[in-house]
Amino acid sequence: MPQEYYVLIVGYVFGFYMAWNIGANDVANSMASAVGAKAITIRQAVFIAGILNIIGAAFIGSHVTNTIRKGIVSTEVLADPHLALIGALSALLAAALWVSFATWKSLPVSTTHSIVGAMIGFGIMAGGFSVINWTKLAAVVMSWVISPVFSVVIAYLMFKLIVLTILSKKNSFEGALKLSPFFIGIAFFIVVLSFLFKTPLGKKLSIGTPVALVVAMVLALIFGFAGKRLLKRLIKNKKSNGTEEIFRRIQIGTSCYVALAQGANDVANAIGPLAVIYFLVKTGSVGATVPVPIFLLLFGGIGIAFGVGMAGHRVMETIGTKITTLTNTRGFSVDFAAATTVLVASKMGLPVSTTHAAVGGVLGVGLARGLEAVNFGIIYKIMLYWALTVPAAAVTSMVIFKILQFLL
Repeated sequence: MPQEYYVLIVGYVFGFYMAWNIGANDVANSMASAVGAKAITIRQAVFIAGILNIIGAAFIGSHVTNTIRKGIVSTEVLADPHLALIGALSALLAAALWVSFATWKSLPVSTTHSIVGAMIGFGIMAGGFSVINWTKLAAVVMSWVISPVFSVVIAYLMFKLIVLTILSKKNSFEGALKLSPFFIGIAFFIVVLSFLFKTPLGKKLSIGTPVALVVAMVLALIFGFAGKRLLKRLIKNKKSNGTEEIFRRIQIGTSCYVALAQGANDVANAIGPLAVIYFLVKTGSVGATVPVPIFLLLFGGIGIAFGVGMAGHRVMETIGTKITTLTNTRGFSVDFAAATTVLVASKMGLPVSTTHAAVGGVLGVGLARGLEAVNFGIIYKIMLYWALTVPAAAVTSMVIFKILQFLL
């Protein structure tokens, strides 16, 4: 067997390992608030997120990927196929190792930023500091502030609105049922727009903003009132916990969407570099973008599902229970804030991380109850790991690049 095929086998192993880490760490974004609020159990979360990530990756994931994530490293470093091959392997393993370390520490980090950091390390080794787009890197650094701050504000305001209109009322259950079309509707509105603008399949449909807004509005109205009728039939309990039960049902829906979208969007972090390795071995060269076969997307989705099942509970527990106490109304506010932040910021052309938005949302609902309701010790640890992600992945990638260069 030619040496290239051994390299491809190693590429598959590294790619699967990266996908596994995405499942183990990033799944917390979609399911942590639902688990923390006891809307679903960890076992249910693992099962739902695993299946939806595979569906999202294989059927909504992009069939074309950029060879360099986020355009931070110039594509000129790919001119030498041998260097490009070593670089893609280094980036995959370096990013996976950092995410693995963070998962072991039960701390959420951005897998996108990990792969960006690893690509920077490869870029510096292959072409020097001049091949790095420092302006784009500055935008990534900005997102460490933008994502959580946006999300803190939205989650804080959403939970305060729920308190004002429902929880502070004498008959909160009747109030929740009466206003359920509004809360289901705005959740659906954001979900539909996110699907149309944020997933590769949605972008492929290329629906303009005005049409997308109308479609989202119509679906939000339909599902809002249909949801109210369904809730009336499902929830007979009119005691105070009936209010939380209403939001529990809505929250399961929003969490499922985030899991589906994650499979579609984040699979590229593992499969992008693997697709580069695959095409370098098969054709001997690679352009600025490469096609991604469906079997590679499915391979990535299965890797993510394995990560969810085997280690997803660690980070899920941190976001869901260690920052602040979550209820279903708070959990809904977190999911809504995270999805809205990612949608609005990406439409404004700002780089955002779902991980950062999810943590910001949890922090926002905690702050809505007062400073004493938030565990700032864990927040400090999480933010430290965010700041370390790009440099740690870059340095690890440099070391692995040198080792592979010597071996290959």
